Amino acid sequence: MTTTTVETVERSTGLPDIGDPSKVAPKDARELSRLFFDRLSKLEEGTPDYQYARNTLIEMNMSLVRFAAARFRSRGPEEMEDIVQVGMIGLIKAIDRFELTREVEFTSFSVPYIVGEMKRFFRDTSWAVHVPRRLQEARMQLARATEELSTRLGRTPTTKELSELMNLPEDEVVEARLASNGYNSSSLDAAINGSEDGESALADFIGADDTALSLVEDFHALAPMISELDERDRQIIHWRFVDELTQKEIGERLGVSQMHVSRLISRLLARLREGMLTES
Repeated sequence: MTTTTVETVERSTGLPDIGDPSKVAPKDARELSRLFFDRLSKLEEGTPDYQYARNTLIEMNMSLVRFAAARFRSRGPEEMEDIVQVGMIGLIKAIDRFELTREVEFTSFSVPYIVGEMKRFFRDTSWAVHVPRRLQEARMQLARATEELSTRLGRTPTTKELSELMNLPEDEVVEARLASNGYNSSSLDAAINGSEDGESALADFIGADDTALSLVEDFHALAPMISELDERDRQIIHWRFVDELTQKEIGERLGVSQMHVSRLISRLLARLREGMLTES
């Protein structure tokens, strides 16, 4: 790490005190992030040192949010500000869920969280379904033409009348009318009128793919490998990935340090991963 990029002073926790984490170069941020994540896993949540480490991680990695938001630079400045804000939510979620034992770079781990929040923002504030640009424009033209003819004729205009006023073929007027249905959506939790029990919702009548089915093959391949582990290793796997205990909690149960638990889990995952690759 170059001293021109960030000036650091050692804190009582052994972490560097970074003056302005948002100005740390991306290359340096990657190295520093590993150090801060390592210390964060050993600090007690809620303490000043824990908050310092967490907040520094957030500010150091803001460049990831700006990088992800760059693909939407054609949007207006006000909307870009909103995009960055929701991207920050994704970054914070990634920081709170990341562990060095995952053996993956934080940048690779966090970008899906960041982009996911941005896509959720567009889903909640844009068209309910993707509609071609020309039809989006035709929808606005259709709304104006319908209002004008309804006022002039005193009734709902026909497709032919709209076609003549809009100077568009009738089939495009029909398409624009259909496209307007994609601008608003109904909640899947909304009650359906006329249902026998009076409480049925649209979601009750829509099937869905069971995403867990794709994991069945992996589970079948993994089961015999786990059965070959000794009892303590199987217990560690169960505590970590079934009971979702923290490394600190597992260490307390085993009577060993959190760092030792981290090494045990890394070794077990590497062994299982190698076995899965060999099977495939």
